[in-house]
Amino acid sequence: MAEFLPEFVEPPSATGRAKAATRAWTTLRRTVAAVRGSKAATAGAAILAVQIVLALFGPTLAPYPYTEFHMTHLLQPPSAQFLAGTDQFGRDQLSRVMWGARGTLALAAVSTVLGEALGVTVGLVGGYYRGVVDEVLMRTMDALMAFPSILLAMLILTSLGHSPVYVVVGISIVFMPRAARVLRGLVLSLASSEFVDAARVRGERGWYILFRELLPNAWTPIIVDSTIRFSYAILLATSLGFLGLGAAPPSPDWGLMINEALPFLNQAPWLALLPALAISSAVVGANLLGDGIQASLRPE
Repeated sequence: MAEFLPEFVEPPSATGRAKAATRAWTTLRRTVAAVRGSKAATAGAAILAVQIVLALFGPTLAPYPYTEFHMTHLLQPPSAQFLAGTDQFGRDQLSRVMWGARGTLALAAVSTVLGEALGVTVGLVGGYYRGVVDEVLMRTMDALMAFPSILLAMLILTSLGHSPVYVVVGISIVFMPRAARVLRGLVLSLASSEFVDAARVRGERGWYILFRELLPNAWTPIIVDSTIRFSYAILLATSLGFLGLGAAPPSPDWGLMINEALPFLNQAPWLALLPALAISSAVVGANLLGDGIQASLRPE
């Protein structure tokens, strides 16, 4: 049987973990270089950096608590005292937007990470094992993708209830089939690679090949897909808040703030302007970052 074995087979040593860490570090360095080498990615990263600063320090920097009423300043236009005006309860709009950045971005980030993790796992398993396993998983993903994103999220929230936890669950389920499709296509091309064959010859188990051989070689598309999904997560989370299926009053959720501003748009248009600008800037920043990284890492 010796003639059928490859000339060199890497022994199952403890260097597997070190190699995986090296691949992850290399991917991170390439991603940082891609951001620095792309004007679009740099602009997107700068916009997101401002949003992250608001999420981390917004409650400290905000001039007022987001629930503080100023009953003598109802629906006041922007002024020196209230830079973005006040709402129908006299609450400072700038403070509410700054307080709301943490909840909105955290909700979008957790939903993106969970959705990508579920989708990556499904894509790895389906693309590697193929056959019946792949058919069952992919047909299930197709069934989920048949629903429009907002409709599927609304259906999940209506069934489970209205809370930030269920919003995360709903958005994660919406993102799972799309991430699974991305990873499955990549795994199908990597499954026949020499390093995967070498791992099989060494007698490595399936989970080892999935998470130690295939996954480290898929970090680049995962990072690019995650940045784009993050922008969709912001839109979806704020849309659910606008529809009353997310955060409940008096939460400073950006989507909920726009919903509460609707009856007063004629006399106080500034109520919806600042939260809408916060949402659009976060979405544009994430999209610019993702597109810039994708363009920079694309092979010539």
